[in-house]
Amino acid sequence: MVVVIDTTARRAGSLYGLAYGDALGKPTEFLTVDEIVRRYGPGGPRALTGDPALVTDDTQMALAVAWALRDAPTLTPEAVEPLLRRRFVDWSVSPENDRAPGMTCLRACDGLARGLRWQEATQAGSKGCGANMRVTPVGLLDVDDDTFAGLAQLQAGLTHGHPTGLAASELTAYAVRALRAGVPLAELPDELVGHARRQRRVYRHDWLGDLWQRPGATDPAEFIARGWDECLAVLARLTRALAGPDDGGDPCRLTGEGWIAEEALATALFCAVRHADDPVAGLARGATTAGDSDSIAALAGAFLGAAHGMAAWPADWATRIEYADQLALLSTR
Repeated sequence: MVVVIDTTARRAGSLYGLAYGDALGKPTEFLTVDEIVRRYGPGGPRALTGDPALVTDDTQMALAVAWALRDAPTLTPEAVEPLLRRRFVDWSVSPENDRAPGMTCLRACDGLARGLRWQEATQAGSKGCGANMRVTPVGLLDVDDDTFAGLAQLQAGLTHGHPTGLAASELTAYAVRALRAGVPLAELPDELVGHARRQRRVYRHDWLGDLWQRPGATDPAEFIARGWDECLAVLARLTRALAGPDDGGDPCRLTGEGWIAEEALATALFCAVRHADDPVAGLARGATTAGDSDSIAALAGAFLGAAHGMAAWPADWATRIEYADQLALLSTR
């Protein structure tokens, strides 16, 4: 039997899912799990609140990436970098940038605004989850493998120059891409391990330039391998966590609190895989954590939406989420 996959619905499901998870995790980000449970019950937050339901800088920056990609005449580093730069800088000075944005992004955007080469403006030691919380739009593109990987790493590199930020961003986008193509959630961790091993020493000069040239790095391949190795380590933790029983507790105990890129990926994947048949519960699980709840829930939403499409989400949420007009427009491409 031939299974026909509606990739358009999965594109929308992923982009909206990111925003929904972000909105559910926004009010819980700096609470303990006990505080979250007291406020929302043991199942965590499962309903959007507010009119509209507000998101954080995670969704704002994902939209910035999506608009840069949409506006690019060609998907080449020369065409895309100036558009990403402009969108990131515009976000950094926008009055809507009032959602406790990460200092790494703000510092890098200041350098970008001053006209520094992005390899100099980036925060070279940072692998924060700001690198991959916004990469979902890259995973939704229909492009060749080299362009896909280059875009995922470039958008991360403008602000987060650490090799693990680059690798985790590519893996996050690859997860969205694989799910949208029909890879089952249960098989995704092994798929990501294979991808990480294949890419371990691939440095993308065309996209990254001389980013690798910093103290302690002996050559480009060694530089990027450090990032892939850290991602492989956290994927091993994820595999062990999924092999055991689920006690329903905070997944951050198993795969990390999500403040850094590779842990945000792994913990969001844990929530998505454990709740593959109940996507809203997956968002709630991500929001009920002691870590970076909005980013974890946002990535879980991107994964679950890519797997299930818009059918994953309550129908009325699409008009109640902040930036609904942009999400609707960007979901068509």
